[in-house]
Amino acid sequence: MPLKEIGLMLLALVVIAAVGHLWFHTVEGLLEKIKGLLLRRPPQPWHPLPEEPEEEEKTDRGEGGGD
Repeated sequence: MPLKEIGLMLLALVVIAAVGHLWFHTVEGLLEKIKGLLLRRPPQPWHPLPEEPEEEEKTDRGEGGGD
């Protein structure tokens, strides 16, 4: 009998965790949609990367001779 009770308790916890997971993602999705409706500007990056300096392409053509 205790194994049956343990199994039922484990099953109940798994169901509660699954429902909580679905609820969390539903609420987060709704909040993102509401935020998208209210804020129509593109999101700014938290920390922009510094711009890299442009380098000229260096080619080794014409050196060393060809066979």
